[in-house]
Amino acid sequence: MGEVRISPVEEWPEDARAALERLAGPDGAVPSVFTTLARHPHLFNRWLGLGNHVLNASTLPARTRELVILRTAARTGAAYEWAHHTVIGRRAGLTDEEIARIASGEASGWAATDLSVLRAVDELHETSHVSDATWSELARTWEPEQLMDLVMTTGFYTMTAMALNAFGVAVEPGFEEPGPRA
Repeated sequence: MGEVRISPVEEWPEDARAALERLAGPDGAVPSVFTTLARHPHLFNRWLGLGNHVLNASTLPARTRELVILRTAARTGAAYEWAHHTVIGRRAGLTDEEIARIASGEASGWAATDLSVLRAVDELHETSHVSDATWSELARTWEPEQLMDLVMTTGFYTMTAMALNAFGVAVEPGFEEPGPRA
């Protein structure tokens, strides 16, 4: 990754303080993604709203959500997202072997449901659309709300990856996962 272009805030803006306090870990540390975006509190607070839905209220099972996020991180070369979501993905039930296949784009070894999810993410990144064939496959398994969450999760994490990559947000110590290279 290149240089840090927008550094995290050291003194929390008053209109971002409450959110940052909620995001602090047990040691009081707040991940750089949040302290960087807090430089623009108005944007930060609105970004958090959709992010909260994606991570905490999505109709997708956690494992599927993490498939989407990690494939998006792989497609965008987002080392920060990759480092954090490999940890979250493992907690959601992804194996190290599955995580390696997400990064490589390897199609073999996936259940049909997982493969259609990964294909949808790839199609969204390639064309900003999901083909009729892939949509039909997805619709056999997922309800409309889940299909909406799949597309919106891809979009949210693509937007976030662009910001993290462009701003030069550094991965915190302790997240040694090498980021994929798109």
